[in-house]
Amino acid sequence: MYSLTVTAKLNDVDPHAWPADVIGRINDIPVSRLPDLLPWNWKNTRHANHTQAA
Repeated sequence: MYSLTVTAKLNDVDPHAWPADVIGRINDIPVSRLPDLLPWNWKNTRHANHTQAA
């Protein structure tokens, strides 16, 4: 858990929101999109999804 938290912080990602979102989405995402859940991709992907939904 420590390494996940530090990795999130190093990528300027909320260390609580990122794993919570990943756990909630991992079952519904195709294998080809799993890299989107990595912290260095998650912030940009999350922002893009919120922009499209608005």
